[in-house]
Amino acid sequence: MADEAALRDLVEAFNAHDLDRIMEFFTDDCVLDTPRGSDPGGTRYSGAAAVREGLAARFTGIPDVHYGEDEHWICGDHAVSRWLLTGTTTGGDKVRVRGCDLFDLAADGRIRRKDSYWKITG
Repeated sequence: MADEAALRDLVEAFNAHDLDRIMEFFTDDCVLDTPRGSDPGGTRYSGAAAVREGLAARFTGIPDVHYGEDEHWICGDHAVSRWLLTGTTTGGDKVRVRGCDLFDLAADGRIRRKDSYWKITG
């Protein structure tokens, strides 16, 4: 089962921009729902290869993206991570937003679904 230490390790992997390490936390059939997209649930990526592609886009769009002030909760097969995302887009815009991830966990504690939310600023 996942624990708060594993979720902190996941944040460290995100802050290192280490996609190989990040993907170790996900199941092969994982799903990523991003904060933005044309659908009410954002853009959806299904399967490990697609999720990796979606996460790589975050690092491309905000090359210095960093997740700080993180907190984590787990309840059964669900978890929440709350964080402050900071960085600069490739267009030079500064980003500083609070957000959270809602996780559905597999029996082995790996992530089956990551549903991300950001505050709307500006």
